[in-house]
Amino acid sequence: MTPFDATVCALGEGPLWHPERGMLFWFDILGKRLYAQSPEKEGQTRLEWRFDTHFSAAGWVDRDTLLLASEAALWRFNIDSGAKVAVCALDADNPVTRSNDGRADPWGGFWIGSMGKETEPEAGAIYRYYRGELRQLKDKITVSNAISFAPDKSCGYYTDTVTGQIMRQPLSAADGWPDGDPTVFADLKGQRLNPDGAVTDAEGNLWVAMWGAACVVCFAPDGTEICRIDVPARQPTCPAFGGPLLRDLYLTSATTGLNDSDMQKRPLNGQTFVLHDVAQGVAEPRVLL
Repeated sequence: MTPFDATVCALGEGPLWHPERGMLFWFDILGKRLYAQSPEKEGQTRLEWRFDTHFSAAGWVDRDTLLLASEAALWRFNIDSGAKVAVCALDADNPVTRSNDGRADPWGGFWIGSMGKETEPEAGAIYRYYRGELRQLKDKITVSNAISFAPDKSCGYYTDTVTGQIMRQPLSAADGWPDGDPTVFADLKGQRLNPDGAVTDAEGNLWVAMWGAACVVCFAPDGTEICRIDVPARQPTCPAFGGPLLRDLYLTSATTGLNDSDMQKRPLNGQTFVLHDVAQGVAEPRVLL
């Protein structure tokens, strides 16, 4: 992997390839910023927005509009003007938590996880916004991550990173709500792999950033490991497919918690990376508001 953008993020997260704009959007949650850049503008000034609170994830609504998740709400965000309008509250009465990992589902819904700002045990949850309703799906989550969806709409994935287990959640083909109990898709306990953000490709393989392990691991739909990609950052956070053919793998990373020795060993920590022609990705679904 090579740097796509050299900006050092405290907690880079939420990469989103906008299929109509041909741009990658991503967040620095702790830096309270949103960035965007297209491959044709590598090395040039990219777009940047600053917020007064934590934002962590996005879905695209149309060419000019994103749905953003903040620590207390979901927002309709105009890319050109920077204006935002609240869509609904998200844990607004709980100052302990903030939003974390999130992704649109194939039905036009948006899944978003929350977690404690100081990683308080079981303080977070996982929600789904769909057709004007925000519904809690899972509670007692410590670090919500790996929210992603099989391209055949059969299931979704998520993890509570501290458990070391990636879960597979069956979904209703009709509307995408959970349909049945989740099962363990991949058990990584004892392997020094901490599952963070994830994305699926066109074959249904799950690509997972491994926090603290400097790699991305690809799992087949049956949960077996296919390959590992080394990352020049100790704390990769979330992958996303993008590029003109959706074959390039983008990846955010973080510097939070690293010491001087860590930074000297991997001076690219916190940057956003790309690896070209990895696998065939799938365009992120449009969020229906």
